[in-house]
Amino acid sequence: MYDTTDPRASLASAKSGPAATEFAAADYLKFYETAPQADDAEGKTWIGRGQNFIVAYTDAEPGGRFSRDGQIDEYCVLLPDAKSSATITVQGQTEAVPGYSIVFVPPGDSEVVMPEGGRLVRLFSSCSADLAAACENAGSYREPHPNIPPFEPWPEPRGGFRLRRYSLDVPPEPGRFGRIWRCTTLMVNMLPQEDGPRDVTKLSPHHHDDFEQCSLVLEGTFIHHIRWPWTPRLDVWRQDEHEKCGAPSITVIPPPAIHTSRGIEPGVHQLVDIFSPPRRDFSEKEGWVLNADDYPMPPAAEQ
Repeated sequence: MYDTTDPRASLASAKSGPAATEFAAADYLKFYETAPQADDAEGKTWIGRGQNFIVAYTDAEPGGRFSRDGQIDEYCVLLPDAKSSATITVQGQTEAVPGYSIVFVPPGDSEVVMPEGGRLVRLFSSCSADLAAACENAGSYREPHPNIPPFEPWPEPRGGFRLRRYSLDVPPEPGRFGRIWRCTTLMVNMLPQEDGPRDVTKLSPHHHDDFEQCSLVLEGTFIHHIRWPWTPRLDVWRQDEHEKCGAPSITVIPPPAIHTSRGIEPGVHQLVDIFSPPRRDFSEKEGWVLNADDYPMPPAAEQ
């Protein structure tokens, strides 16, 4: 249910399949409360996951190097701060990337270097087995979660795999929801910054039938409100949750839980929503995916 001013109110209703009969729990990973999974001369890195995606959040030291050898599929580098640039090397070619950018890195060998250090967010599919095993919440995914189909990547980009960089400096546009980019494995929505608490008369409780959502908090403090459906089986019911999460943190919201999030304190709030594979409903909205010309959708019959 969306407020009439929310662009998502124009989305077509989901075509529900059979009603879900079992449900996974949400995961709340508050990186500011836990030890990093890697802590060395390169920086501190926290790693968490959903069923289909992995988030590696790093406070990089100046000169920090972050390599992937034989990376199985395309991944994403998010540089959320204008002051924190990177150099990325792929297949022997090095490109300087300014801060406040999003980059999609092709499979194979690659290295990200943070000359001045700063915040670095890397996003992967869960096909990266070494990272999946290193996640803080790896135990939550020893068995596949219900209601999520097996992961299938989207078609290769037009012109083939290569480093693809986009600026996050995109002005808002009436009728467009956030700032959305996609690749073969991921969809990233850099939501607009909000100042102060969210208007509690314009929340957006909604659900997804068959895909999970990751909400990454970069700034501010949010409450994630999550409610699971009731079924005839009392033993699978779950209590409503109203979890307070600051920055940095990720929340993994399983389908088909109803959810909405709201900033609750003075100051700037910044969320990034992550999906894997990309969402078709967002992709079908003209102009919503900012790099749609680079990454084709799969045929509808195959989705």
